[in-house]
Amino acid sequence: MNRRDFLVASAVAAATLPTLSFSGKLFAAPASAPRFLMVFLRGGYDCNNLLVPYASDFYYESRPNLAIARPDPHNLNSAIALDGHWGLNPVLRDSLYPFWQRKQIAFVPFAGTDDLSRSHFETQDNIEAGLAGDQHGHYGSGFLARLAGVLPGSTPIAFTDALPLSFQGGRDIPNLSLRGVSKPVFDERQSSILASMYKGTTLAAPVSDGLQLRQQVSKDLQDEMTKAGRGAQTAQNFAAETRRIATLMRDQYRLGFVDVGGWDTHVNQGSTQGPLANNLANLGQGLAAFADAMGDQWKDTTVVVVSEFGRTFRENGDRGTDHGHGTVYWVLGGSVHGGRIAGEQVAVAPGSLLQNRDYPVLNNYRDLLGGVLGRTWGLSAAQLQSVFPGARPNGLQLV
Repeated sequence: MNRRDFLVASAVAAATLPTLSFSGKLFAAPASAPRFLMVFLRGGYDCNNLLVPYASDFYYESRPNLAIARPDPHNLNSAIALDGHWGLNPVLRDSLYPFWQRKQIAFVPFAGTDDLSRSHFETQDNIEAGLAGDQHGHYGSGFLARLAGVLPGSTPIAFTDALPLSFQGGRDIPNLSLRGVSKPVFDERQSSILASMYKGTTLAAPVSDGLQLRQQVSKDLQDEMTKAGRGAQTAQNFAAETRRIATLMRDQYRLGFVDVGGWDTHVNQGSTQGPLANNLANLGQGLAAFADAMGDQWKDTTVVVVSEFGRTFRENGDRGTDHGHGTVYWVLGGSVHGGRIAGEQVAVAPGSLLQNRDYPVLNNYRDLLGGVLGRTWGLSAAQLQSVFPGARPNGLQLV
């Protein structure tokens, strides 16, 4: 092995070590234990073309190029009516809409944070820190790390290239990028060389177990994809990742985080076609694939989809949308009380916009997530306050 290979090997082995329990053996999550996955859409997605306020004339006046047509049974490119006010982007007809029909998904419009910076990085960091407005800028720990701290058996993991802020500041938490791991990182010869370097040290057993885990994960993922495909065309990118995530969360982990980029649509955003529609279709297919791969454990699983902010309600001169404020969160799972648009709402009209441009935030993310997590994990009031200090948990009876 040359120096570069050694550094890569060492880094991977080190990153793998926290996935082991104190006994040095792989942990198996109980089959009936709750699972929670947070999906962070980085870039601020345009919620108005996901959850379409089709009853609002103002929506159609504000988006002459981007608006999605009102529900029409004769037009497959029209919004899918969810109730008398809101519709779903039709690109999600075969992926998310079945969850709605089964009452396993709810949407929470006018959701978000009190951060008004409209800065991707600042707002993302503040959301992941999970602190009240007067504590913004304090990034010593993330709310998922604090949650893991009060749930010692939660076996957390981040499916990311680097450990996200939401999982920082607590005990050791592994991060594992699943992009491009369909083949083992090391073959048997390389694994043997790496293991021999630690022979006789206190790290010998953890390194050996870590390499074994890496090899086993790669094999399991290949087997899972082969079995699940059954000769049919599979969704790419996120859908492939979510099947791999499900393989690990179904058998080993209970608290997960994954992020998805590409939502900053300033130019040529599109409506039922274009970059946003493609991203939504991919995301929907991925979540459907995740639920399918979870199997019987889907009934014990809750997924929350968030983004740092929404987009401007009016389209811009480049047929796109700019940084906004309030957005729409998604809550889905096998036991979610869905099939409804949840939370506080206002009529979509010029007078209800924040600063005459954005959705206002009426459902604070700390209160919403605190309520959902509290019900999911049976947290006490004191535990919830340690996760979201100063929050007023309100899960909107979603779980």
